[in-house]
Amino acid sequence: MMSRSATRMARSMLGHVGPRYFSTTVARGGAATEAARIGAAATIFRGHPRKVDVQTWMMRFSVVGNRNASTLALGEKHQDDEKVEGGGSTGGAAAGGGGGNDNKEIMSYWGVEPAKITREDGSEWRWNCFRPWETYKADVSIDLEKHHVPTTFLDKMAYWTVKALRFPTDVFFQRRYGCRAMMLETVAAVPGMVGGMLLHCKSLRRFEHSGGWIKALLEEAENERMHLMTFMEVSQPRWYERALVFTVQGVFFNAYFLTYLISPKMAHRVVGYLEEEAIHSYTEFLKELDKGNIENVPAPAIAIDYWRLPPNSTLRDVVVVVRADEAHHRDVNHFASDIHYQGRELNEAPAPIGYH
Repeated sequence: MMSRSATRMARSMLGHVGPRYFSTTVARGGAATEAARIGAAATIFRGHPRKVDVQTWMMRFSVVGNRNASTLALGEKHQDDEKVEGGGSTGGAAAGGGGGNDNKEIMSYWGVEPAKITREDGSEWRWNCFRPWETYKADVSIDLEKHHVPTTFLDKMAYWTVKALRFPTDVFFQRRYGCRAMMLETVAAVPGMVGGMLLHCKSLRRFEHSGGWIKALLEEAENERMHLMTFMEVSQPRWYERALVFTVQGVFFNAYFLTYLISPKMAHRVVGYLEEEAIHSYTEFLKELDKGNIENVPAPAIAIDYWRLPPNSTLRDVVVVVRADEAHHRDVNHFASDIHYQGRELNEAPAPIGYH
């Protein structure tokens, strides 16, 4: 009785549930074949219920796996492949990381297609990591000598913390300013992201606007990251330098995160002094270039497009605009710290969005 009851229940489940698994991925013209498979399964079921239970579930999971592996029906996928080979597009998105010049298509069920972006002269924009409207001309006339004299206890702590961090950097990199710049940017890109993230969460908790400071700090983080992407085109880090980045970034991220939670005024002051040291480092970099100790190679293409530099720009031109960026970040973070020192919140002062 139990065997007969189990047989009826399984046959009922196969009749109701089975078509869902089998019908959604049937290749066009293959319906008869699928019906034959189901019929064969039902025939075997009557004679060997246990054996067919295993076979049926194996067939089901096989079909479900195929469905999850592709968002297109099998018959449609074959036709789309032919269209792609012929140069057509069926909901694909252009592939590519930084360059994006290859002609590969990414099949997409969701129809997410990035707009085709061109330059002012009509040529194709080659970068996916930033867009033409995000590029700018750096303000190299900014005062590079400005310095915040530490007066309070927190200021002095921030100042001497940065000075202490500079010593091991000088010992490790010495005069290798290309690698030094890469290491500097892996650290410099952290504070803006941490500050922006914490302000974002604060804005959500308090149901209030940030005054644009979330965007300003994230812009700073992205700008520092673009510095790193640029110097990666000039100098490749060694394996132990990559390992050092893992260590330093992990320690610095958590240390800065805790510092910002405890005292935002000190956190921004630390970054302000870090940027002052960055200006000094890039000034030394320029001196080595001018002396001929470092080859003044042509500027990477990504730098020419990002800073709108002339086509014949060199590494020296890149270092000049990067140093100007660091000076602007210095001003923004010292300004943010001053706001906190006056007992105000950041959202009470308009954020310097787009300040480069």
